[in-house]
Amino acid sequence: MILSKKNQKLLISLVVILLWTIFVPKDIGQKQPNEVQNAPAEIASDSASTNKENLQKVKVSRVVDGDTIELENGQKVRYIGINTPETVDPRRDPQCFGKEASLRNQELVENKEVYLEKDISETDRYGRLLRYIYLEDNGISINEQLVQEGYAMVSSYPPDIKYQEKFKTAEQEARNNQKGLWQEGVCSI
Repeated sequence: MILSKKNQKLLISLVVILLWTIFVPKDIGQKQPNEVQNAPAEIASDSASTNKENLQKVKVSRVVDGDTIELENGQKVRYIGINTPETVDPRRDPQCFGKEASLRNQELVENKEVYLEKDISETDRYGRLLRYIYLEDNGISINEQLVQEGYAMVSSYPPDIKYQEKFKTAEQEARNNQKGLWQEGVCSI
């Protein structure tokens, strides 16, 4: 099949556009946290699909609440796959165990360097980055730890569901062991 010069140019343009979208990073020109070269081995072994190159090393400047942090560069990060009782929603009173969840998150990550792992979505409707959070020194998943200790509940928002089964198992164990907000008589959930 012989293409006309016009169709040849069109085909070449389409190939260039396709190659551009495949090989050029989508965050060119955007300020992003530094990528990690030497993430803790525990993170990489946490899941066969966790890839060290997908992690970013950042410093947490403050904890907003039990499932949201602010980074040194001013970006806010919402933890993927979990939800803690609200403490800062101006439309409602703080929820049961919200203060405890915020304090625990603060103990775990405030003023510390952590690793961020992206799932599918970049941000939520409020412009917060959506990420899994890991401690720098030992690679522990903060998302999972908050659920294991009873400070958070599992909350799935597809397509970001990479660790949902692991989180569900952790929540069931916390419920069975009556940890945190699952303690009898603490909160009526």
